[in-house]
Amino acid sequence: MQTLDKPNQNPPTDPLLDTTIHRRKTRPVRVGDVIIGGGHPVVVQSMINEDTLDIEGSVAGIRRLHESGCEIVRVTVPSLAHAKALAEIKQKLAQTYKPVPLVADVHHNGLKIALEVAKHVDKVRINPGLYVFEKPKADRQEYTEAEFTEIGEQIRQTLEPLVLSLREQDKAMRIGVNHGSLAERMLFTYGDTPEGMVESALEFIRICQSLDFHNLIISLKASRVPVMLAAYRLMVKRMDELGMDYPLHLGVTEAGDGEYGRIKSTAGIATLLAEGIGDTIRVSLTEAPEKEIPVCYSILQALGLRKTMVEYVACPSCGRTLFNLEEVLHKVREATKHLTGLDIAVMGCIVNGPGEMADADYGYVGKQAGYISLYRGREEIKKVPESQGVEELINLIKADGRWVDP
Repeated sequence: MQTLDKPNQNPPTDPLLDTTIHRRKTRPVRVGDVIIGGGHPVVVQSMINEDTLDIEGSVAGIRRLHESGCEIVRVTVPSLAHAKALAEIKQKLAQTYKPVPLVADVHHNGLKIALEVAKHVDKVRINPGLYVFEKPKADRQEYTEAEFTEIGEQIRQTLEPLVLSLREQDKAMRIGVNHGSLAERMLFTYGDTPEGMVESALEFIRICQSLDFHNLIISLKASRVPVMLAAYRLMVKRMDELGMDYPLHLGVTEAGDGEYGRIKSTAGIATLLAEGIGDTIRVSLTEAPEKEIPVCYSILQALGLRKTMVEYVACPSCGRTLFNLEEVLHKVREATKHLTGLDIAVMGCIVNGPGEMADADYGYVGKQAGYISLYRGREEIKKVPESQGVEELINLIKADGRWVDP
C-alpha cells in the first residue's frame, strides 16, 4: 500500500483555510512488523470470526484478511485451549503463507489465558471492564473509597504478570474500553458516560506506566457515534494534560451491516481522523470480515491519509452531460483501477469539467456530442471519438510511462 504524501509547500496562515490534516503526535508501538503511531500511516485492522480451535479455518481466515489488505488480524481466546491453539496457527501461517501480525482478545479473569497467548501473538487486547470481574450487588448505592482501592489493587495484581511478560518480550497491549461493558464501580462513580470510559482506560494505563511498560494502544469504542466521539476527544485531552502520547485505535463497535453500517462507521472514524486523532482503525461490520477492509481504505483515501487505489473524480451528471456518465465511468474504472496512485476525472461537459478536475492527473471530458477531450492535468491533449475514449486514455497514460499491466 502507498501513502499519500503531498505536503503543502505554502500552508495558509489562516488555520481555517489549511487543508492538511495535522495528526496528533504519538509514540510508535510495534505490532509484529507493523508500527502503529509515531507518524506512520494509519493501520487497518480486522478480526476473524472462526473459532480459534479450528486451526485450518483460522489460518485460512487470517490469510484471507491479510491478502485483502488487513495489516493486523485479531483472534479471540476464550479459554486456555484457544490460547495454546495460537501456537499452531502461527506456525502454520509461517509455513503455508507468511507471518501476520496477530492480536488476541482476552476477557473475564483471563490471566492464565493472557500469559499463555502472550507467547504466541504480537499484541494482547484486554477490556478493563471485564479483566477483573466485579460481582454486582443488587442493593448497592455507591462504592466506598476503600472498595474502589481494594478492587484497584486486585486489578494491579492480575495485570502485573501480563505487563511484565509483554515488557520482557517487547510486545504490545491494547487497553480496549467498550462503552457497553464498563465495570460496575466506574458506572457508579462516573455514570454511563465517556468520562467513565476514559477513567477506566487511565486506571490501566497508570498501572502499566508504574511498571515501566509503554507499548500501549488505547481504544474507547461505543455503538453510538456521539458517545464514541466524545470519549476519544476527552481521552486526548486527558492524555495531553498528563503528558501521555499513546496511539489510539478507532472504531464504532457493533456498527451493523450494509450501507448504514458503513455510514455509521465512517461518521465516527472519519470525523476523528480529520481532527488528527487516530493511528489505527477497524470498521466493525456484521458481514464477512474481509468486507471491512475496503471501507477502511476508502475512509483513509477520502481524507488523503493513504493512497491505496485510483482516485476517481466524476460529476453527478445533469442535463448538460454529453454521454452516459455512469456507463463511461464504469468502463474507465475497469480499465484503470489497478493504477494505484493516479487521479482520473470523468466529467460530463465542458462547463465544470476542466475546473472541477484541475487536480486530477488525467481527465476524460465531454466537449461535443460524440467526442470527448482527454486532458493531462489542466492541459487538453486531444479530442477523440467517444467510441475510442477509453482506449486513447490508456494510450495517453502509456505514453507518459505511468501504465502498468494489471
